[in-house]
Order: sequence, then C-alpha cells, then structure tokens
Amino acid sequence: MTATAPAAEATVRKSSPGAARGPRRRTGRIRRVGLPYLLLLPALLLELLVHLVPMVIGIVMSFKELTQFYIRDWSTAPWAGPDNYSVSVDFDAPVGQALLHSFLVTVAFTVLSVGLCWLIGTAAAVFMQDTFRGRGLLRALFLVPYALPVYAAVITWVFMFQHDNGLVNHVLHDQLGLTDKPSFWLIGDNSFVALLTVSVWKGWPFAFLIVMAGLQNIPRELYEAAALDGAGMVQQLRRITLPSLRPVNQVLVLVLFLWTFNDFNTPYVLFGKSAPEAADLISVHIYQASFVTWNFGTGSAMSVLLLLFLLVVTGVYLALTSRGRRTAQ
Repeated sequence: MTATAPAAEATVRKSSPGAARGPRRRTGRIRRVGLPYLLLLPALLLELLVHLVPMVIGIVMSFKELTQFYIRDWSTAPWAGPDNYSVSVDFDAPVGQALLHSFLVTVAFTVLSVGLCWLIGTAAAVFMQDTFRGRGLLRALFLVPYALPVYAAVITWVFMFQHDNGLVNHVLHDQLGLTDKPSFWLIGDNSFVALLTVSVWKGWPFAFLIVMAGLQNIPRELYEAAALDGAGMVQQLRRITLPSLRPVNQVLVLVLFLWTFNDFNTPYVLFGKSAPEAADLISVHIYQASFVTWNFGTGSAMSVLLLLFLLVVTGVYLALTSRGRRTAQ
C-alpha cells in the first residue's frame, strides 16, 4: 500500500499537466501586459520632470506676489491669492488692456498663418501628385524652410527686412518700384506683415508634408473613374481629395494652431525682447511681463490663462470634429 501511493500521485500529476502550466501562463500573461508599461516608464518620468513639474510650479507661482525681491527663494514670496488673475483680466486697467490687445493680435496672426500654411501646403501637395521631371528635387527644396533651424532662418529674414540694405526693400522699391520709399518692416504696422511672412514661410512645408502623405492613401482608381465620368480637376478636388483628406486636415489644423499660437522663437528672434505693438504676440507679451518687468506672479497667471484657453479651444475643436466624423459615417 505504501509503495503504490507515490506511484498514484505521480500518475495524477502526469495526467493533469494544466495544473503545472497554469501559474506559468499567468506569469507570462503578466509579463506581456506589464512590459509595454515598463518600457513607457522612462518616457513618463522624463515627461513628468520636463513638463508637468514646471507646470505645477508655474501654477503655484501665479498665486504668489513674486517679484525680483524674492527671486533667490521664490517660496518665501507673499501669498497673493487670485489678485494676479484679477489684474490680468481687468480690461479697464493698463495691464488688462495690453493683454487683451496682445490676445487679439495673436488670434488674427494665428488665423491668417494657419489658413495660408494650409492653403499653400495643400496646393503644393496636389500639384506634386503628378509625375514630371525634377519632382524629387522640387520636393526637397520645398522642405528646406522646415528643415532649417528656427534661429538661422529667422535671422536671415532679419537681414532681408533691413530698411537700408535689405533684400525685400531692394526688390520692392529699387527693382519693381512698388513703393514710394523703402519701408520699415521690423517696426510699426509693417511688423505684422513681416511676422506673418516669416511664419508662413517656415510653416507651410509642414502642411505640405502632411497633406502629401495623406494623398498617398487615396486610391488612384477613384480619380480614374471620376475622369471617365467627366469630372474635371476642380470637381475631383471637391468630391474626392478634400473629403478623403478630412481626418488628416483635422489633425493638421489643430497642430498648426497650437504651434502658431504658442510661437515664441519667431517673434523673439525677429524683433527682440520688445516686439512692436502691431506684432505683440501673447507669448512675447508674457515674457515681457515676467522677465522685463520682473513680475513673475502676473506673468505666471497670464501663462495659466493661456493654458486654459488652449485647453478649452482644443476640447471644443475635438468635440466638433469627432461629432462631424460620426455624422459623416
């Protein structure tokens, strides 16, 4: 009897291999599920350190009366509560009026820049769909403004916009005779045109690249069938190209909007620390309120208000586009 018991237990273990494989399967499943999160952990930690932690500190600073007197230890600055926000949105006071003016200038600049970038990029991408000699070289030339470093590109435009010896005045005034006298492009009302020109010049290649990638997913058979039915180029663009590019354009417009509205490098390199009134974008305005007047509390409050505005606009835009996508389906 004692000899047959171990033999019986061994027979039971051999007859039920699932009992031994169960823990191994669970361990393998846990590893497969947890491995992606483990691989994402370094990126999440870096995102926390680079973006989220400074964002939280900036929100805390917006509730403090932080000036140059407390710059060595900002945590000792007096608590101001919502006073910084009240000053920022008081449009009857000079600070609020200046912020409102900067906001309106930024909205106008963003609408024009995004619209022109999308229009030029889409037109160039559609034009590049046809095969012709030198198409590859032309594509590479189109992407040069996007590939150049921002500072190198904008500084080049600074020299071109010079009043006495700039290329822009040389062409418009000396060569073509379109102006009565050389224009000042970096001061006065013309500064808005100069800023818009530089922004569109360096932004439309990105729209061109994204739209060109989206056009690759449209079957050529649709255009061939439309041509057989007598549809012209304009009808094909309206009925095939633009509807097929709708998901791509929705993401493209949102990205261009966020990049343009938050753009700081272009106006800062183009005009310096003090931008002209006609080109006073809100990013440079917040920089001046923080680092020129040394009122970091008010500047932080303006930054938080800008963040809330962008979050609201992004949420509304995504809600509208997703609703339109469901309606189209």
